[in-house]
Amino acid sequence: MPGRRLFSLLLAGAAWAAAAQGAPTGLQDPAAVAAQAEALLRDMAASHPGTPVVSVDEPRITQQPACAELEAFLPGGALRSRTSVGVRCLAPHPWTLYVQASVRIMGHYFVANRTINRGETLSLDELDTREGDLLRNKRLIGDPSHIVGWVATRRIAKGSPIQGNALRDPQSIERGNMIRTVARGVGFVITGEGQALESGAPGSQIQVRTGSGQIITGTVIDAHTVQVMM
Repeated sequence: MPGRRLFSLLLAGAAWAAAAQGAPTGLQDPAAVAAQAEALLRDMAASHPGTPVVSVDEPRITQQPACAELEAFLPGGALRSRTSVGVRCLAPHPWTLYVQASVRIMGHYFVANRTINRGETLSLDELDTREGDLLRNKRLIGDPSHIVGWVATRRIAKGSPIQGNALRDPQSIERGNMIRTVARGVGFVITGEGQALESGAPGSQIQVRTGSGQIITGTVIDAHTVQVMM
């Protein structure tokens, strides 16, 4: 029948046109899935200082049909040294699978070139650099502005990495310090003195015991001042 023959020819032509335009056929290429996951990890690693080194294991494809639109996502959202990356197909047939990946961010960090005692203020003269994986140990510091002028809160042995938990902002207040309190209200300012009951960096809130024995809460302004809002 001429009509049926024409319809069959039209179907065959449509199938040929789809194939020519790269329409998905067969099973999904595992290399494309791995590439999608790697692109996501590299994009996330770009916000960290250092050079990313990313390795993604190609998934085992058993039944996932070829996909025209892949999207990668990171469960939990946090970049880790060893992680699982999700890759989902948005069209034409939805599916989701997970691939394993490892991430390193290689960069320079600082170590002490001499023993640094608690209470010392650090300068560039006390620092040497090393190279390592900054993602594996996020306490390592690669930005000298977060070290120079800061105060050691404990003894740091020669050759040891300078870590954030071993330093305090020079404008922070330590527990037991005598400080000035500034109470601000509408149209007035009252100043006084007190003793810090907690340690805190600028912007944090700490409790202070005033000279009268009252305990108040205020915001650390600098190493000597706590502001109390009335």
